[in-house]
Amino acid sequence: MKTMKGPAVFLAQFAGDESPFNSLESIAKWAANYGFIGVQIPSWDARLFDLEKAASSKTYCDDICGILKTHGIVITELSTHIQGQLVAVHPAYDSLFDSFATPEVRNDPKLRQQWAVDQLYLAAKASKNLGLTEHVTFSGALAWPYLYPWPQRPAGLVESAFDELATRWLPILNAFEEAGVNLCYEIHPGEDLHDGITFEMFLERVNNHQRCQMLYDPSHYALQALDYLQHIDIYHERIKMFHVKDAELNPTGRQGVYGGYQPWIDRAGRFRSLGDGQIDFNSIFSKFAQYDFDGWAVLEWECCLKHPEDGAKEGAKFIRDHIIHVTDQAFDDFAGADTDDKTNKTLLGIDQ
Repeated sequence: MKTMKGPAVFLAQFAGDESPFNSLESIAKWAANYGFIGVQIPSWDARLFDLEKAASSKTYCDDICGILKTHGIVITELSTHIQGQLVAVHPAYDSLFDSFATPEVRNDPKLRQQWAVDQLYLAAKASKNLGLTEHVTFSGALAWPYLYPWPQRPAGLVESAFDELATRWLPILNAFEEAGVNLCYEIHPGEDLHDGITFEMFLERVNNHQRCQMLYDPSHYALQALDYLQHIDIYHERIKMFHVKDAELNPTGRQGVYGGYQPWIDRAGRFRSLGDGQIDFNSIFSKFAQYDFDGWAVLEWECCLKHPEDGAKEGAKFIRDHIIHVTDQAFDDFAGADTDDKTNKTLLGIDQ
């Protein structure tokens, strides 16, 4: 049996222009003070990380790891959520997502998409140079505006969307295969890969690619009323990453899963700081221990009520307290007896 690693923290929600959040060294010291031993780095944030340099320079990667090591911190994974989103953008979201890209490729969807693909190629090389085995991204979306089947979807529309999505991602998956890194898609609303079924549809189209893996975040399942515990039972062999994030879903006579266009604080479904929501983390951590998950438990802090520093401090302790140090012996070994094949056959009444 294997023990999960952690606690770690995703830095995307904490990076900023003020110290200690404006450099990797200072934010690493901040994280260590709260008890984190790992950081997941948003590769697009130049205040913390230079993706292009990491892809081309092993020395740069060694220097980054050395800086973190002085604070007792390691890199858990790199993230390309922002860039992955741009691999596939439906025209309805074109202007809203345009700001995700570098200014040089904005207002040009084809150029922007190629930039995003190139970013993923760099991420594969950078992950290899850093000695990482997993990477997280978003799938992007072509079919999302047609999620609800009204008006009636034309026959083949969704299939065509997933065919194209797979065509765009397959070369990227091959690049991650060359790098020896698993590409983990965060299953997330707004992406075409937003639940188990859509992941399966994509996986089939990329020929069950061995690098096509999954990031598990129970908050995104709870807010769509999906059974997030059974999800682990079904997909544990593909789950290679874990975002520890809480949520609550409190439907009323006025609104439910869709949220009625309300701001986060007024939605029936809301992300919450760890321990403040409804997610059954005792069962989640138990299932991961059962299935030998030895990846990182990474806090992704998102909450419309609590201050982020409180969320980080409480989150580190919450994760540390929930990680199960798996046993190396059976609990009933004290009552065991020496046996051999002859004794077993005698106990079973088998003639010898």
